[in-house]
Amino acid sequence: MARVLVISSKGKHFSAGMSLDAFGTEISMDDQCQEGRAAIFDFLTAMQSTFTKLETLRIPVVVAIQGGCVGGALDLITACCIRFASTESFFCIQEINIGMVADIGTLQRLPKIVPIGVVKELAYTGRRLTSSQAKACGLVNEVLETPSATLDAAMRCAQEIADKAPIAIWGTKQAIHYARDHSVEDSLQHMCLLQGTIWSNRNIQEAILARTEKRQGEFPSLSPLSMFS
Repeated sequence: MARVLVISSKGKHFSAGMSLDAFGTEISMDDQCQEGRAAIFDFLTAMQSTFTKLETLRIPVVVAIQGGCVGGALDLITACCIRFASTESFFCIQEINIGMVADIGTLQRLPKIVPIGVVKELAYTGRRLTSSQAKACGLVNEVLETPSATLDAAMRCAQEIADKAPIAIWGTKQAIHYARDHSVEDSLQHMCLLQGTIWSNRNIQEAILARTEKRQGEFPSLSPLSMFS
């Protein structure tokens, strides 16, 4: 059973964004009637759900970024938990440069990661954010010299996470995301309910014993899910 998801890509860029040729071919927006506008709503909802699935995945998502992270790629990484980038990486809300509003999640998630002034500058101007700027404002956790070093860092982080009790990681992700969107008081109450649900004396004893014996802990995996579509 997977305990962490690592996303990476090959080539010069993590993703240079969607090809402009897609407009009018794969993507066709009818703005001439109410029915067409309703279809735009449904189309965007379906696209947004793809990245929301990453955000709500029951395991942490770590991403290794090199080169350009443009347009939809920025939507993707803002839905991830931990981000590593190589020195030459850059980030861009490209949509404003082609006369549209970013609509798949960047404008909703990025303000919860970096200062609102940074979001507005990127969103209004379409400027590039360098890797050093991304590190300074908190968009990425670490900047590495090369793409290979970036992937190595992401994999090391993933291994550290995978060594922990899966139910504790699951609960931690739930608590962090809830606290991000709720008041401290509500989040504390939610934490009590969550901890009461997932508390495991066995896992705590095993984690302490494994640290004492300098070995990897042995923890049960999360139960499989039955998915319905």
